[in-house]
Amino acid sequence: MLSPISAAAGRLLISEPFMPDPHFKRAVILLTEYSEAGAMGFVLNHQSDYLLGDILPDVSYSEIPVYLGGPVSENTLHYIHCCPDKIPDGIEISTGVFWGGDFELIKKLITNYQLNENEIRFFTGYSGWTPAQLDNELREDAWIVTDKYTTDTIFGNGDNLWKETVISLGQRYAHIANFPENPTLN
Repeated sequence: MLSPISAAAGRLLISEPFMPDPHFKRAVILLTEYSEAGAMGFVLNHQSDYLLGDILPDVSYSEIPVYLGGPVSENTLHYIHCCPDKIPDGIEISTGVFWGGDFELIKKLITNYQLNENEIRFFTGYSGWTPAQLDNELREDAWIVTDKYTTDTIFGNGDNLWKETVISLGQRYAHIANFPENPTLN
């Protein structure tokens, strides 16, 4: 098994480099729930073609990107943030990272330019696993689990997140970061 630690809420899942499912190709997922009942999380590095204003036209500041959280319930909007002082009622899923909170207040804060894309991340849909499904995928080395990240990792630019996260795991994994996306083209 590739993962040095087990899955848990608040940890990251890093997809193996040749994951065949396009929803999880070179994905980094923040797990928000993990139990015997199953698991749930959001893909942090697959940005959609939409901005928040495309989905919520009543929010005047529309430049915040929306990410593809996963293939489950793609018509739903979710969010994580790192500012519990501004957004009450969120659930802390790891140190400094919160899930949910007062949505009406979030819309006001964004409209008044008091909340920006480095403090909050929006997702359409989510990634979900039935009981034992994720554990089976971990045994098959489809994912590497890590708890080595900062809030900047979560809320920063997601363009190179997969590669940077793999490299941060250390020498044992660093070579994976340079694998071509399609080995047949090599």
